[in-house]
Amino acid sequence: MGYSLKTEVQKKERFAPGHRLCAGCGAGITVRAVLRALNEDDRAVVTNATGCLEVSSFLYPYTAWEDSYIHSAFENAAATCGGVEAAYNVLKKKGKIDDTFKFITFGGDGGTYDIGFQSLSGAMERGHDMVYVCYDNEAYMNTGIQRSSSTPRFADATTSPTGKVSDGKRQNKKDLTSIMVAHGIPYVAQTTFLGNFRDLHEKAHRAIYTPGPAFLNVMSPCPRGWRYPADEMAEICRLAVETCVWPLYEVVDGVYHLSYAPQNKLPVADFLRKQGRFKHMFAKGNEWMLEVAQKDVDRKWRELLAKCR
Repeated sequence: MGYSLKTEVQKKERFAPGHRLCAGCGAGITVRAVLRALNEDDRAVVTNATGCLEVSSFLYPYTAWEDSYIHSAFENAAATCGGVEAAYNVLKKKGKIDDTFKFITFGGDGGTYDIGFQSLSGAMERGHDMVYVCYDNEAYMNTGIQRSSSTPRFADATTSPTGKVSDGKRQNKKDLTSIMVAHGIPYVAQTTFLGNFRDLHEKAHRAIYTPGPAFLNVMSPCPRGWRYPADEMAEICRLAVETCVWPLYEVVDGVYHLSYAPQNKLPVADFLRKQGRFKHMFAKGNEWMLEVAQKDVDRKWRELLAKCR
């Protein structure tokens, strides 16, 4: 599809300003970009798992959502969306609905990687024509920055604190994107905020208009949890991509496609150094942590390149 930044920014906003998300929060940017990928004449039903996005965008009777919106529990947002999509198909078949609706779920990593995983897996396996969008900020930010299975190894979170007896989170980040690919669904993609948002917009559009289930994993930094100045979010995202910590790729009908390959792959330390949650990794005697992190990223990058070839 063609892309025109001028055309996209002129579309009517479907996520209104005045919500309570923090300055520099990636969740709101994710939502605005995904909903902007909808064709202007199409309507949407949005389900939203409990989390930062939900508590900050919807407080009855006030809402930031211009489309139909359903707040679901942490554990059942995907199931709710799948149920609405099934009901829509029945009503459409009976001739009671003429409008074209699209079905989109938003959830943070806590409600996606962990608590809502069974619901997400079931909806994908059943084949509902819907898109699940994870705004991945790598911790349970809404309830106090507790570690999730999306939190990277060595990250300092409130339930994986650093100190004399702890080096931060002990486990590696779960590769949920690959797990979604293993479901055999038509479209899976990984993206974040870069430049004119072309990568995010085009992948969101493909996800929405691919028949059947689709999954979009969007790195959505959190200045509070990651501990960086809010105005450096775009730079954090750029470094995540240039270091291959967060590669940009998509999987269409099981075939891997690399969206971007850095010409000069940067060391992982460039990404980590910008964030207070990794500050301890740069203390004297902790050089081994940087080496472990670099080796892990290099290994995963080689594996991804092999799949894309």
